[in-house]
Amino acid sequence: MEAERDAIIAALTPVVDGIAATFGPVCEVVLHDYRRPENSVVALAGSVTGRAVGGAMSEIGLRMLVRGDEAADELNYVTRTGAGKLLKSSTMLLRDSSGAVFGALCVNVDVTAASEVHALLGALAGIGATPAEPPVTTFGDDIDSVVDVMLDAHRHQSWALLDRAGRLDLFRSLDERGVFEVRRAIEQVAGRLGISRASAYSYLSQSRKQANRKQANTGGPS
Repeated sequence: MEAERDAIIAALTPVVDGIAATFGPVCEVVLHDYRRPENSVVALAGSVTGRAVGGAMSEIGLRMLVRGDEAADELNYVTRTGAGKLLKSSTMLLRDSSGAVFGALCVNVDVTAASEVHALLGALAGIGATPAEPPVTTFGDDIDSVVDVMLDAHRHQSWALLDRAGRLDLFRSLDERGVFEVRRAIEQVAGRLGISRASAYSYLSQSRKQANRKQANTGGPS
Protein backbone atom coordinates (compact mmCIF):
# COMPACT_ATOMS: atom_id res chain seq x y z
CA MET A 1 0.00 0.00 0.00
CA GLU A 2 2.85 2.38 0.76
CA ALA A 3 4.28 1.72 -2.71
CA GLU A 4 0.92 2.62 -4.23
CA ARG A 5 0.79 5.87 -2.29
CA ASP A 6 4.35 6.73 -3.27
CA ALA A 7 3.43 6.13 -6.92
CA ILE A 8 0.45 8.50 -6.69
CA ILE A 9 2.63 11.20 -5.15
CA ALA A 10 5.24 10.71 -7.88
CA ALA A 11 2.60 10.89 -10.63
CA LEU A 12 1.15 14.15 -9.28
CA THR A 13 4.47 15.93 -8.74
CA PRO A 14 4.78 17.24 -12.35
CA VAL A 15 1.10 18.28 -12.25
CA VAL A 16 1.99 20.82 -9.56
CA ASP A 17 4.22 22.79 -11.93
CA GLY A 18 1.70 22.51 -14.75
CA ILE A 19 -1.20 24.00 -12.81
CA ALA A 20 0.91 26.83 -11.39
CA ALA A 21 2.31 27.68 -14.83
CA THR A 22 -1.20 27.81 -16.28
CA PHE A 23 -2.50 30.36 -13.77
CA GLY A 24 0.67 32.42 -13.38
CA PRO A 25 2.29 34.22 -10.43
CA VAL A 26 -0.94 34.61 -8.43
CA CYS A 27 -1.23 30.82 -8.11
CA GLU A 28 0.47 28.42 -5.72
CA VAL A 29 0.07 24.64 -5.91
CA VAL A 30 1.12 22.42 -3.01
CA LEU A 31 1.31 18.63 -2.87
CA HIS A 32 1.03 17.26 0.67
CA ASP A 33 1.93 13.85 2.05
CA TYR A 34 -0.09 13.47 5.26
CA ARG A 35 2.07 10.58 6.41
CA ARG A 36 4.57 13.16 7.67
CA PRO A 37 2.62 16.20 8.91
CA GLU A 38 5.69 18.05 10.21
CA ASN A 39 7.20 18.01 6.69
CA SER A 40 4.16 17.31 4.53
CA VAL A 41 5.01 19.58 1.58
CA VAL A 42 6.63 17.25 -0.99
CA ALA A 43 6.18 19.45 -4.07
CA LEU A 44 5.37 23.13 -4.51
CA ALA A 45 5.14 25.70 -7.30
CA GLY A 46 4.43 29.39 -6.77
CA SER A 47 4.98 31.53 -3.70
CA VAL A 48 1.61 32.79 -2.51
CA THR A 49 2.03 31.59 1.10
CA GLY A 50 5.83 31.70 1.23
CA ARG A 51 6.29 28.00 1.98
CA ALA A 52 8.90 25.61 0.63
CA VAL A 53 9.32 21.90 0.04
CA GLY A 54 9.74 20.22 3.42
CA GLY A 55 7.33 22.65 5.06
CA ALA A 56 4.58 21.74 7.49
CA MET A 57 0.85 21.31 7.18
CA SER A 58 -1.46 24.31 7.59
CA GLU A 59 -4.43 24.52 9.95
CA ILE A 60 -6.66 23.27 7.13
CA GLY A 61 -4.41 20.26 6.57
CA LEU A 62 -4.43 19.38 10.25
CA ARG A 63 -8.22 19.55 10.24
CA MET A 64 -8.29 17.14 7.30
CA LEU A 65 -5.81 14.84 9.02
CA VAL A 66 -7.85 14.51 12.19
CA ARG A 67 -11.00 13.70 10.16
CA GLY A 68 -9.17 10.81 8.55
CA ASP A 69 -11.00 8.87 5.87
CA GLU A 70 -14.22 10.75 6.69
CA ALA A 71 -12.70 13.98 5.37
CA ALA A 72 -14.04 15.47 2.15
CA ASP A 73 -12.61 17.79 -0.47
CA GLU A 74 -12.97 21.50 0.29
CA LEU A 75 -13.35 23.50 -2.90
CA ASN A 76 -13.33 27.20 -3.71
CA TYR A 77 -13.16 28.49 -0.13
CA VAL A 78 -11.80 31.89 0.86
CA THR A 79 -9.31 32.58 3.64
CA ARG A 80 -6.83 35.28 4.57
CA THR A 81 -3.17 34.79 5.42
CA GLY A 82 -1.57 36.33 8.49
CA ALA A 83 0.11 38.83 6.14
CA GLY A 84 -3.29 39.95 4.84
CA LYS A 85 -3.44 38.22 1.45
CA LEU A 86 -6.91 37.11 0.39
CA LEU A 87 -6.83 33.57 -0.99
CA LYS A 88 -9.30 31.48 -2.94
CA SER A 89 -8.33 27.86 -2.39
CA SER A 90 -9.24 24.26 -3.03
CA THR A 91 -8.01 21.21 -1.12
CA MET A 92 -8.40 17.92 -3.01
CA LEU A 93 -7.66 14.81 -1.01
CA LEU A 94 -5.52 11.92 -2.19
CA ARG A 95 -6.83 8.41 -1.50
CA ASP A 96 -5.32 5.00 -2.12
CA SER A 97 -7.25 2.10 -3.64
CA SER A 98 -8.74 1.26 -0.23
CA GLY A 99 -10.19 4.76 0.09
CA ALA A 100 -7.78 5.83 2.83
CA VAL A 101 -6.75 9.50 2.83
CA PHE A 102 -2.98 9.99 2.77
CA GLY A 103 -2.39 13.43 1.23
CA ALA A 104 -3.81 16.37 -0.67
CA LEU A 105 -3.30 18.53 -3.71
CA CYS A 106 -3.95 22.18 -2.78
CA VAL A 107 -4.39 25.20 -5.03
CA ASN A 108 -4.13 28.72 -3.56
CA VAL A 109 -4.89 31.76 -5.72
CA ASP A 110 -4.07 35.26 -4.45
CA VAL A 111 -7.23 37.25 -5.22
CA THR A 112 -6.28 40.28 -3.12
CA ALA A 113 -5.92 42.63 -6.08
CA ALA A 114 -9.08 41.32 -7.76
CA SER A 115 -11.03 41.81 -4.53
CA GLU A 116 -9.77 45.38 -4.17
CA VAL A 117 -10.78 46.21 -7.77
CA HIS A 118 -14.19 44.66 -7.20
CA ALA A 119 -14.68 46.73 -4.03
CA LEU A 120 -13.59 49.90 -5.82
CA LEU A 121 -15.96 49.35 -8.73
CA GLY A 122 -18.78 48.59 -6.30
CA ALA A 123 -18.09 51.77 -4.37
CA LEU A 124 -18.00 53.85 -7.56
CA ALA A 125 -21.29 52.35 -8.68
CA GLY A 126 -22.82 52.74 -5.24
CA ILE A 127 -23.75 49.07 -5.00
CA GLY A 128 -22.67 46.01 -3.14
CA ALA A 129 -22.69 45.06 0.51
CA THR A 130 -19.50 44.65 2.54
CA PRO A 131 -18.49 40.98 2.30
CA ALA A 132 -17.96 38.90 5.42
CA GLU A 133 -14.39 38.89 6.67
CA PRO A 134 -12.78 35.54 5.75
CA PRO A 135 -11.06 33.52 8.49
CA VAL A 136 -7.30 33.87 8.91
CA THR A 137 -5.37 30.67 8.18
CA THR A 138 -1.83 29.99 9.33
CA PHE A 139 0.65 28.76 6.73
CA GLY A 140 4.20 28.01 7.77
CA ASP A 141 7.18 25.75 7.16
CA ASP A 142 7.50 25.18 10.93
CA ILE A 143 4.70 23.06 12.40
CA ASP A 144 5.41 24.50 15.87
CA SER A 145 4.47 27.99 14.66
CA VAL A 146 1.21 26.66 13.22
CA VAL A 147 0.33 24.96 16.51
CA ASP A 148 1.27 28.12 18.43
CA VAL A 149 -1.12 30.26 16.40
CA MET A 150 -3.93 27.74 16.81
CA LEU A 151 -3.34 27.71 20.57
CA ASP A 152 -3.26 31.51 20.73
CA ALA A 153 -6.68 31.62 19.06
CA HIS A 154 -8.10 29.79 22.09
CA ARG A 155 -6.30 31.78 24.79
CA HIS A 156 -9.13 34.26 25.40
CA GLN A 157 -8.90 33.60 29.12
CA SER A 158 -6.03 32.65 31.40
CA TRP A 159 -5.66 28.91 32.02
CA ALA A 160 -5.69 29.59 35.77
CA LEU A 161 -9.13 31.23 35.48
CA LEU A 162 -10.71 28.37 33.52
CA ASP A 163 -12.82 25.86 35.40
CA ARG A 164 -12.60 22.14 34.64
CA ALA A 165 -15.26 22.33 31.94
CA GLY A 166 -13.47 25.22 30.26
CA ARG A 167 -10.16 23.37 30.32
CA LEU A 168 -11.72 20.26 28.80
CA ASP A 169 -13.38 22.42 26.13
CA LEU A 170 -10.00 23.91 25.26
CA PHE A 171 -8.36 20.51 24.84
CA ARG A 172 -11.34 19.15 22.90
CA SER A 173 -11.27 22.13 20.53
CA LEU A 174 -7.54 21.76 19.92
CA ASP A 175 -7.99 18.03 19.38
CA GLU A 176 -10.78 18.58 16.85
CA ARG A 177 -8.53 20.95 14.91
CA GLY A 178 -5.81 18.31 14.62
CA VAL A 179 -3.24 19.85 16.96
CA PHE A 180 -2.47 16.56 18.69
CA GLU A 181 -1.82 14.75 15.40
CA VAL A 182 1.56 16.50 15.47
CA ARG A 183 4.50 14.94 17.28
CA ARG A 184 5.53 16.79 20.46
CA ALA A 185 2.34 18.88 20.35
CA ILE A 186 1.30 17.75 23.83
CA GLU A 187 4.61 19.02 25.24
CA GLN A 188 4.24 22.28 23.32
CA VAL A 189 0.70 22.85 24.58
CA ALA A 190 1.69 21.98 28.14
CA GLY A 191 4.56 24.45 28.03
CA ARG A 192 2.40 27.25 26.67
CA LEU A 193 -0.28 26.63 29.31
CA GLY A 194 2.24 26.33 32.14
CA ILE A 195 1.15 22.83 33.16
CA SER A 196 2.93 19.49 33.33
CA ARG A 197 2.95 17.07 30.41
CA ALA A 198 1.13 14.54 32.61
CA SER A 199 -1.64 17.06 33.28
CA ALA A 200 -1.93 17.82 29.56
CA TYR A 201 -2.25 14.11 28.74
CA SER A 202 -4.88 13.77 31.46
CA TYR A 203 -6.98 16.65 30.14
CA LEU A 204 -6.71 15.33 26.59
CA SER A 205 -7.78 11.84 27.70
CA GLN A 206 -10.73 13.22 29.70
CA SER A 207 -11.85 15.45 26.84
CA ARG A 208 -11.82 12.51 24.42
CA LYS A 209 -13.80 10.34 26.83
CA GLN A 210 -16.33 13.13 27.25
CA ALA A 211 -16.62 13.55 23.47
CA ASN A 212 -17.06 9.77 23.02
CA ARG A 213 -19.81 9.68 25.64
CA LYS A 214 -21.60 12.56 23.94
CA GLN A 215 -21.32 10.83 20.58
CA ALA A 216 -22.66 7.57 22.03
CA ASN A 217 -25.60 9.34 23.66
CA THR A 218 -26.56 11.11 20.44
CA GLY A 219 -26.07 8.06 18.27
CA GLY A 220 -23.41 9.67 16.06
CA PRO A 221 -20.86 12.42 15.66
CA SER A 222 -21.80 15.79 17.10
